[in-house]
Amino acid sequence: MRLSKYDQWYPSKMKCARAIALVCCVLLSLASPGWNSGQSSSGPRSAAAGAGNTTTDLQIQSSVLRIEFDRNLHSRVIALFSPNPKPLTPLSASETVAGIRRTWSDFTMASAHRETVSDAFGAGERLSLTGKSGDLRKNISITIYADFPSIAIFDVEYSNESASRLTIRGWTNNQYSLTSPPEARGPAFWSYQSGSYEKRPDWVLPLRPGFRQDNYLGMNASDYGGGTPVVDVWRKDAGLAVGHVDPGPRLISLRVSMPDARHVRLAVRSTRERTLEPGESFHTLRTFVSVHQGDYFRTLTEYRRLMMREGFHMASAPDSAYGPIWCAWGYGRSMKLKQVYDTLPTVKKMGFAWVTLDDGWQNNYGDWQVDPKKFPHGDADMKALVDRVHAEGFKAQLWWSPLSAVPDSQLLKEHSDFLLLNRDGSKRKISWWNSFYLCPADRGVVEYHKALVRKILVEWGFDGLKLDGQHMNAVPPCYNPAHHHKRPEDSVEALPDFFRELYETARSVKPDALVEFCPCGTAYSFFTMPHFNMSVASDPESSFQVRSKGKTLKALMGDNIPYFGDHVELSDGATDFASTVGVGGVVGTQFVLPELVKKHSKFDLTPEHRKIFDKWIGIYKDKMLSRGEYLGDLYDIGFDLPETHAIRKGGQMYYAFFARRWSGPIELRGLQDRTYHIVDYEHNRDLGSVHGPRAKISTQFDKHLLLEAQPE
Repeated sequence: MRLSKYDQWYPSKMKCARAIALVCCVLLSLASPGWNSGQSSSGPRSAAAGAGNTTTDLQIQSSVLRIEFDRNLHSRVIALFSPNPKPLTPLSASETVAGIRRTWSDFTMASAHRETVSDAFGAGERLSLTGKSGDLRKNISITIYADFPSIAIFDVEYSNESASRLTIRGWTNNQYSLTSPPEARGPAFWSYQSGSYEKRPDWVLPLRPGFRQDNYLGMNASDYGGGTPVVDVWRKDAGLAVGHVDPGPRLISLRVSMPDARHVRLAVRSTRERTLEPGESFHTLRTFVSVHQGDYFRTLTEYRRLMMREGFHMASAPDSAYGPIWCAWGYGRSMKLKQVYDTLPTVKKMGFAWVTLDDGWQNNYGDWQVDPKKFPHGDADMKALVDRVHAEGFKAQLWWSPLSAVPDSQLLKEHSDFLLLNRDGSKRKISWWNSFYLCPADRGVVEYHKALVRKILVEWGFDGLKLDGQHMNAVPPCYNPAHHHKRPEDSVEALPDFFRELYETARSVKPDALVEFCPCGTAYSFFTMPHFNMSVASDPESSFQVRSKGKTLKALMGDNIPYFGDHVELSDGATDFASTVGVGGVVGTQFVLPELVKKHSKFDLTPEHRKIFDKWIGIYKDKMLSRGEYLGDLYDIGFDLPETHAIRKGGQMYYAFFARRWSGPIELRGLQDRTYHIVDYEHNRDLGSVHGPRAKISTQFDKHLLLEAQPE
C-alpha cells in the first residue's frame, strides 16, 4: 500500500525503529567520515562551513553531497565526490512561498535540530530548521538516507501565526542556479527535460541561452501532459537534479531556464492557490535535490531505486516480448484483411515473431467493435485472423486506445456519465482521435475497459495489447458531478490505478500477456510504468530520440522490461536498425508489400530494403542485446564524443558509437583487467586486441560503428 500523508511517511512513535536507525547511523559514521552524527543542536559550533554565516549546525551531508544553510535559511549545494568540495550553487533563497503582493524569501533562523530517522527509505539523518518572516513561520527538514547518499529530500511547512487570513499563490522548492566553467566550449550544459508537449521535443538536449521549459506535469495542450517528476542539468564535471518523491502524479512544474551563456536555473514550483487561516499550516510536496557525475542516467536510476522502497516495482515481461515485431500499420486505417494475410508469408520468412493489428480494425473509438466492412462475420472473422496468425507461428497483438470515445459512439449515447468534463461543463477533446476523454476515476469506466481486455485476450485470443495515445500519459482534472469526486484532481491521480487494473486483468486471464504502452511522443509518467511490460520509443522523430528514449526508459524501468525501438521507418533514413540494436532495444517494422498498395512510400519493402532488413533481423536475433545489461553510466550522452552506448551480455561487452562522421580515437570503458578481441560485428571486421579496464582504438566511420569485445 502506497501512503501519501506526510505523517504517514514519518511515524514519530516507532521507538524501536529509531533505536535501530541510531545504530545504523553510528555504523555509517564510522565508515563514512563525511556523515554528521545525529545530535540535537543548541547553538553554533566552532567549525565554519566556509561561506557567509553558515555553520556545521546548519548543514547536513553524506559522502556525496552537502547542503549548507545560512541564518536566513538560504541554502547551497556542495558536491563531495572529489577530494576538494565543489560548490555547485551559490547561497540563495531556495525555498520560498508567494502571496498576493509579496514573496517570502528570508526567514530568520529560530532553531535547529538534528536526529536519526528510519522509515520506508531506510535509516538516515534529518536536519530540521525553523525560521520566521513576520507572522509566517517556516519549518524545513532535510533528510539524507544511508542507502541514497546522492539525494537530499526536503519537506517544507509554512504556518500562519498572524491574526488574519493569508492567501498563498504558490511555492518554490529547490531553486538553484548553476554556473558554467569559464573555459567551456560548445554547449556548457546538457539537460533531461521530463514534460510532455504537442511538438514532442527531445527529452535530452544541449541548453542554449534563452531556453526555458516549465515541464508542467499537468496538461500542456488539450491532450498532452504528464511526465516523470525529475529534471536534470549537468556540466561536463558535475550535475544537479531536482524533483519530487510523492507517490503519484502531482500538478507541479519543474522549470529549467538558461537566462545567459553562463547560467542555468532550475526549480520545483506549484501555483496552487490556497488560504491559510490564523494558526493553519500547509506542507509542500516532498521534493529533492541530487548531485552526480556523468549524465542524467544515474539520477534516474537512483530515483527509481528510491521509489521502489515505496512499492513502485516494475512489471515482468514474458520471454516472447523480445521477439521482432511486424505491425500492419503501414497499410493504414484503410487496411484490408487480405493485405495482412498476403503479407504473413514474407513476415514469417524474414524471422519476425509478433504480428500487430493496428488502428483500423474497429468500428469507432469508444465502442471497440470490429468494423463490419472488414469483418463481415463479426467476432468470428477476428478469431479466424488470430487463429491464422497463430498457425503461422506468430504471437498476435492488438492496437487499442483506452479512455477515448467519439461523440457518436454507442458508448456515450448510453453512458454520457463516463465523460471527463472541464470546469465549465464542456467535454475534453482528444485531438488526434477526434474523440472525448473518459474519466479514469469513474468506476464504470474502469469496469468497461476491463471487460474489453478480457474480450480481446480471451474471446478473440490475442496474446498482447498495444495501448496507444498521447492522452494516456495524463488527464486533466474532472468536474463531472456524476462522478462525485472529492477533488477535481481525483482523475489526475487515478490514472496510474486505471492502468494497473487493466494490466492486472490482462495478466490474470493470460499470464504471459504482453502489454505495450505507447504514449505517442510524451515523456512517460513514472507512476504508470509499473503497469505495463513493454516500453516503446513512442513515435520517435529522429534516431537520436530512439537512442535517448532508450537510455531514459532503461534508467527508469531497468533491464527486465523490453524497450521497443518502434517501427524502423520512423528512424533516420527509415532503415536505422543500429540505433535500436545499439541501445538494447527490440526491433520492429511496419513495412508493406509494394504490390499490395496503390500509393508507394518509405514503408515499401523494396528489394534493397529487404536486404537491409534481413541483415539486421539476423544481427538482432544473433546478439539479442535486448536481453543484456545496459550500462548507461559509462558514457555521457552529451559530452562524450562520439555518442556511445554500452551493453554487457555474458562475458562480452558491446559498444555502439554514433556520429555523422568520425575519424580518431574511441574509448572502450567497462572492461575487466584482461585482453579482449574486438570485432565490428555488423561487417564482421577484425579490429585486433586491446587490454582493459580502459582501452582506446583509432578508427573512422560514418553514422555508426557497432563493436563486440570478446575476452581472450
